[in-house]
Amino acid sequence: MQRRLHEPEWRNISAPMSRRKQSPKQNRHDSTSRRPREGDSPSRDHRPDRPAPPKRRQRGGSQGPSQEENWLYGFHAVLAALENPARTPKRLLLTKNASAELHRQGRAALPLTPEPASGEEIASLLPPGAVHQGIALHASPLPDYDLPDACEDARCAVILDQVTDPHNFGAILRSAAVFGATALVTTARHSPPLGGVLAKAASGALEKVKIARVPNLARAMEELQELGFELVGLDGDADATLPALDLGERVGLVLGAEGAGLRRLTREHCDLLAKLPASGDMRSLNVSNAAAVALYELFRRTL
Repeated sequence: MQRRLHEPEWRNISAPMSRRKQSPKQNRHDSTSRRPREGDSPSRDHRPDRPAPPKRRQRGGSQGPSQEENWLYGFHAVLAALENPARTPKRLLLTKNASAELHRQGRAALPLTPEPASGEEIASLLPPGAVHQGIALHASPLPDYDLPDACEDARCAVILDQVTDPHNFGAILRSAAVFGATALVTTARHSPPLGGVLAKAASGALEKVKIARVPNLARAMEELQELGFELVGLDGDADATLPALDLGERVGLVLGAEGAGLRRLTREHCDLLAKLPASGDMRSLNVSNAAAVALYELFRRTL
């Protein structure tokens, strides 16, 4: 019955269509077929090839960083990048005031000749509202580290479970650099680009901490455990507090996304769950603040 619904109803076809149907079909490849005359609209076979439609940009930045993400800005982020041998600096823009500030700090010797620019010219290359302080650097991206390389010499590592906000991510990097966590592991997807916004929030720490972006966080956690890391997930509903834990020499601090916290599979791959001690009714912290407190506690044990 379904097939009959798609069959043409020949009784309703008009007479001109019937005559057209009975006339022999012309072979479009036959040498006797009429060639198109001047002024005729081109047939399908004689139409020029149309250009292929442009490919859509895939989500997650798989086509590489955007132009804005290649620009770093702010004194701390730019000067740290210039000192990083893993970076290749390409262009350095300075306003007159920023150039004077570098001379005042004794940082006038730079690895490339700066280009004078106005604040408006620099701002036009950056995301809206970027506080660039009159200095911007166009540089090559950071190298991609695999997990063993990033964690080779680390005694403390940070593992981020889908932390997507670049300001939180950058602030966590800054705390990691201050308190001796030299490696950070994050998901390849659902994490921010390592560009200017994040670098400004990290205040130079983006150049200090080795970052491994992994496709599967649970497998990466298993690999960290094989490397000797004891993984502690920070969870406000845990029974134990972080200062009360007896931990080994290598510790991985696992942090969940703002609001969502640790995902189930991530939580199950932790060796221990702990919370930060708190007083009063308000017991939760922003993820970057919680990271700073927890990293200090882990660092304090080494003193």
